[in-house]
Amino acid sequence: MTKIKVDYVGGLRTQSEHLDSKHIIVTDAPKDNNGLGRKFSPTDLVASSLGSCLLTIMGIVADRHDIKLKGTYADVEKKMSEKPRRISHISVNIFFSKLIVENDKKILIQAAKHCPVHNSLHPDINITINFK
Repeated sequence: MTKIKVDYVGGLRTQSEHLDSKHIIVTDAPKDNNGLGRKFSPTDLVASSLGSCLLTIMGIVADRHDIKLKGTYADVEKKMSEKPRRISHISVNIFFSKLIVENDKKILIQAAKHCPVHNSLHPDINITINFK
């Protein structure tokens, strides 16, 4: 079980500490919701987590199959709705390294379908994942 301590530090900013590693993440409220937008917002982290999870799951399978995933990256875009204020759409475009052959891409795309973040997000969130 992972434990995280989240402190409200003022100014619509939080600080989260991963208690095992002592790593810290700071969030700001976004500009469109009374904040400064100088850091990731909490909903930005949700969208980023989806991209990170997809690449991590692909990385686990890539290691098993001796596929060099380095150089592969994801562009993530998040859209919000107003009423209610929530994430309405997350788009992820995954760009494979030019060194990855077609057969290996199929293995990695299949692996991505098992992303626990994707499987945890509410079905009302429109999620688009493209592999390029």
